[in-house]
Amino acid sequence: MAGDLMMVGAATVFVVSDIEKSLAYYRDVLGFAVTFQYGSPTFYACLCRDDVALHLNAAHQTKRLPGNGAVCVFVRDVGMRDFDVLDPDGNQLVFGMGSEHAS
Repeated sequence: MAGDLMMVGAATVFVVSDIEKSLAYYRDVLGFAVTFQYGSPTFYACLCRDDVALHLNAAHQTKRLPGNGAVCVFVRDVGMRDFDVLDPDGNQLVFGMGSEHAS
């Protein structure tokens, strides 16, 4: 069965009320790079940092409400076990590392 695996990755999609404000937050505050944007004006975008991909979807494009998402991002050596931040809409990002790696 292992040779038949087709899943090669995943990305979290956050619904956001103001995509330009959210792009600026992820780029300028959290250090993500914008890798693609769709629409004019933009209504969907992807940001990446290291091996983490995050997609943003403008609220007017979906029935989902902004600010209800959450993702855990596993990191190395952040000096603590975990911490979280909220984006401008309240979507939650938790950054953490296993306690066996904590200093």
